[in-house]
Amino acid sequence: MTDSFALADPNTTNEVPQDHKMVIYQVMTRLFGNKVTTNKPYGTITENGVGKFNDITDTALQEIKKLGVSHVWYTGVLEHATMTDYTAHGITLDDADVVKGRAGSPYAVKDYYDVAPDLAVSVKGRMTEFEALVKRTHANGLKVLIDFIPNHVARSYKSDAKPAGVVDLGEHDDKNKAFAPQNNFYYIPGKSFVVPAGANPLGAAVGPKEDHKYFEMPAKATGNDVFSEQPSINDWYETVKLNYGVDYLNNRQQHFEPVPDTWRKMRDILVFWTRKGVDGFRCDMAEMVPIEFWGYVIPELKKINPSLVFIGEAYNPQVYRQYLEQGKFDFLYDKVGLYDGLRRLMRGEGTTEDITHVWREESRGFGSHMLRFLENHDEQRIASPDFATDPRTAIPAMTVTATLASGPVMVYFGQEVAEPAADAEGFSTRDGRTTIFDYWGVPEHQKWMNGGKFDGGRLSTEQKHLRDFYGRLLRLTLGSDAIRRGHFYELQEANSQAEGYDRHAVYSYLRYTDQQKLLIVVNFSRDKTLKPTIQIPAAARQAAGLNLGRLTYTDLLNNAPTTESLTLNLAPLSAYVFEIKAKE
Repeated sequence: MTDSFALADPNTTNEVPQDHKMVIYQVMTRLFGNKVTTNKPYGTITENGVGKFNDITDTALQEIKKLGVSHVWYTGVLEHATMTDYTAHGITLDDADVVKGRAGSPYAVKDYYDVAPDLAVSVKGRMTEFEALVKRTHANGLKVLIDFIPNHVARSYKSDAKPAGVVDLGEHDDKNKAFAPQNNFYYIPGKSFVVPAGANPLGAAVGPKEDHKYFEMPAKATGNDVFSEQPSINDWYETVKLNYGVDYLNNRQQHFEPVPDTWRKMRDILVFWTRKGVDGFRCDMAEMVPIEFWGYVIPELKKINPSLVFIGEAYNPQVYRQYLEQGKFDFLYDKVGLYDGLRRLMRGEGTTEDITHVWREESRGFGSHMLRFLENHDEQRIASPDFATDPRTAIPAMTVTATLASGPVMVYFGQEVAEPAADAEGFSTRDGRTTIFDYWGVPEHQKWMNGGKFDGGRLSTEQKHLRDFYGRLLRLTLGSDAIRRGHFYELQEANSQAEGYDRHAVYSYLRYTDQQKLLIVVNFSRDKTLKPTIQIPAAARQAAGLNLGRLTYTDLLNNAPTTESLTLNLAPLSAYVFEIKAKE
């Protein structure tokens, strides 16, 4: 992953592209298969329904695969704190004082060795149903990713399903010490936990044990690094921070020798799920866990399965290279770079220079290790007024997301049918996001699901056109040699003075290998049809191996007729992927 800033040509990078092209389809498992349309705010599981592992059928998986997907990320699989009562099945009832929403956050894990009972038809057979989903996914030619949440657990954490001989988190902790290297948690000795004054997880309704008297003595530190018995309403108060040997109250002193007990416990948990057939892990808030842990645990897991994939949720560009090289991650989120830049463009607030900044500076030398996306469970829906309103803004943006480099790309379920997340679901307010805290039916996605037929039977014509675009783009992304492993050459500078080329709205570049040459052009303008003549400079032609004879251009993305002209008619919010060949 070496690169040099002292390049002769500033329009390209000497990164050697690596074929890491995966297309990930993120599924919020609790919501995906839910056919109930009641959608009562703060509704119970009985009122609003819930999706099950078994709802993700062979038909559903085949349709996902046809979209051009290679991996499915099943989000929210691990058992987490919830207000739904499963005491009849031997599962302790959670205290609503430390649960967010009726369904609870999937990131407040209650048992690392179990799956959420919500997701099973037979609560007793829930692990068997998950294992069947893994096998079904594999049988349909797709790989399985799940969450690994290493930084924090639910305040109520207690593993009932741990294998024989496993010592539970905190079981042997010295709770009289705020920090001890071999403790699993951090403590506030002599202090009881105080529920935030504004905590009100169900609005006017009252959840189980909701009385602001949740008892925890001594209080544990809260998940987002709050070392006080009194977290605020804006903190991750429903979670507790795990101790990886960093003494936060003493200048973050590190105690990594001998290997901290938490490191070993987390390794064993990852081994457990790897042996269930999971193909990779999306690692929540990876930067909140010491980089040394990742450098220890990822190689350990790859001894078991060398093809395991580790994706880190990361937000600090200053440490990206370190987390890839020292931490051994395969991929990191490209949120604050490409996502944020494209979001500004989609909202009419940015320029294409944001894209240049990403490849030229921010992820220079390791672009093929960055996971690109426009939606996920944390971010607002494109079709929401909070983001772009018009889902067609994704046409140029998603094309860049998928084809700029040879790394992975991700789509969130419902994105391809313009789900706007228009409702206030309960704990999740009307914020442009699909809830992760409530039981809910996702309306536009349900139109595609069509009662379990997964045939798009209730979609509008516009939605069908949008989903068709996603399918054409993602299939091209997976199948193109140039996109999978090609070099990159930006054409902005060469076209900066070209008539009709508005470089604030138009972005163009080459992706090329010996086998295939592509020209990619997008127009981010919502209302302007632009008619530039694209210039490919001599340096780019030489780099890409384009001869000086007559060339033809075939738009693979839009299945358009071959042309010999690069005088283009760029419609508003449009994208084009031209294959360049010598004229025979």
